[in-house]
Amino acid sequence: MTAGVGSVTVRDVNAVRPGGARRLALSVFVLMVVAGCSSAPPRQPDDLCAVFEERPGWYHDARAAERSWGIPIHVAMAFVHRESSYVSDARPPRGRLLWVIPWTRPSSAYGYAQATNEAWEDYRRDTRRMLANRASFEDALDFIGWYNHRSARQLGIARDNAYHLYLAYYEGPTGYRRGSWQHKPKVKGYAQKVASKAARYQAQLDRCEDDLGGGFWRRLF
Repeated sequence: MTAGVGSVTVRDVNAVRPGGARRLALSVFVLMVVAGCSSAPPRQPDDLCAVFEERPGWYHDARAAERSWGIPIHVAMAFVHRESSYVSDARPPRGRLLWVIPWTRPSSAYGYAQATNEAWEDYRRDTRRMLANRASFEDALDFIGWYNHRSARQLGIARDNAYHLYLAYYEGPTGYRRGSWQHKPKVKGYAQKVASKAARYQAQLDRCEDDLGGGFWRRLF
């Protein structure tokens, strides 16, 4: 889209018929606004109903992931809130060399789900979604569903247990089995925040899901 905007020249504008230049300029402006705002996070990230009202496509993405992997919508959305705050191109902040010079990032985590390169490649191979993109909300939700489904199957965690699912997400299956998280108060604090957010999201979704169309689909499936 940006390339399309950049390809409009002065000659193109002057060549259009009277009144066309104004319409063309307006179209270019609209395209620039859309391009700039397409990845902007929702205005009320702590209100799941408001998130889905602002981004109705996200609700359908979350429903599709829930149907595929059995991870409740409120749990998956709490993961996104924690991992990226709904920023599509989120990355871990760079470290500092000598407290001043920007240095390397602590991991390759990227996108809505903060999936690392290795985990993302595992997901793409396992699901055969080779074109999946970490900056795509649909793909990120599907990844979260896939990863938590695997944790539930391998580690015996309930699919609605946001606290333990997040511990496994953060520590990985091996770290979770070893119980490494038990000696990491900060990690347990992260998991508790996810669990609290999931509970809040669930209460909110219970109030508005019929308006979003989910009540009907839940009765069918």
